[in-house]
Amino acid sequence: MTSLTVLLLLTACADSDTPFVAPRSASLTPSGAAPGSGLTATYDDMQCVPYARLASGINLRGDAYTWWDGAAGIYRRGAAPTPGAVLVLARTSRLRSGHVAVVRQVISSREILVDHANWIPGQVLNGQSVHDVSPANDWTMPRFYNFEAGVYGSVYPAYGFIYNVAATTAPAPVASSGTLLGLPPQ
Repeated sequence: MTSLTVLLLLTACADSDTPFVAPRSASLTPSGAAPGSGLTATYDDMQCVPYARLASGINLRGDAYTWWDGAAGIYRRGAAPTPGAVLVLARTSRLRSGHVAVVRQVISSREILVDHANWIPGQVLNGQSVHDVSPANDWTMPRFYNFEAGVYGSVYPAYGFIYNVAATTAPAPVASSGTLLGLPPQ
């Protein structure tokens, strides 16, 4: 792995100065790839944060791992995946800025399909399968399907899902504590 590749992976989900995007419905359908195909859409070097903001209509800023706390009091948060919700991964040694992915489809209580940018540097993946392996089925331990290897990859600690619904409306589905297994609060 070249030092440039490592640098790109380490900065994959850092937010940059992007123009303000007003909240809107999660109806973005990227062109260039069919759901579940593992093929990428054409968004030149888009990072996960601006992609998730555009695709979900959730207007948050900052590195991906800061979205969970940033959504408190503004957007509903919880542990149940729903289409258009944003899955927020924690900051780790492998994901220095965390990561965010938009739920495309709920397959079962343990499997979803997501669309997200920069999981593979500079690319948008559509319909990538994600499997929850947490003992409580609370999506704190997701594994992403690796198309090249044909297997699910490592477990990544996650906070939960952010919904494009104001925090002052009805309660969120099965609310998560936001606590990560084995990691201190961020």
